[in-house]
Amino acid sequence: QVQLVESGGGLVQPGGSLRLSCAASGNIFSINAMGWYRQAPGKQRELVASITSGGSTNYADSVKGRFTISRDNAKNTVYLQMNSLKPEDTAVYYCSLTQYPRGTRYDYWGQGTQVTVSS
Repeated sequence: QVQLVESGGGLVQPGGSLRLSCAASGNIFSINAMGWYRQAPGKQRELVASITSGGSTNYADSVKGRFTISRDNAKNTVYLQMNSLKPEDTAVYYCSLTQYPRGTRYDYWGQGTQVTVSS
């Protein structure tokens, strides 16, 4: 099993910054992808950013140039630096880990952390 623990959410004013962290523990394979998704009230969960164990990144168009995803493979931790936050970034942010032991895909999720952008 894999456990994901997120931290760093909170309330911030428009234009402000927050840094989310997600620490993974348990049966983690060296080759995997970690990412951040978000879900706003009444909306579907959407990908924000992802990063592979090799360092390849992918971003939603809405956050390009404002958010940066990074990871520390030695600590099995992924980060999301969020700058120039907008009210529309308000959502519950979920950490994810995907790996393929023996060719079978497994997805794991954190419990979510609330990010609220408001004046």
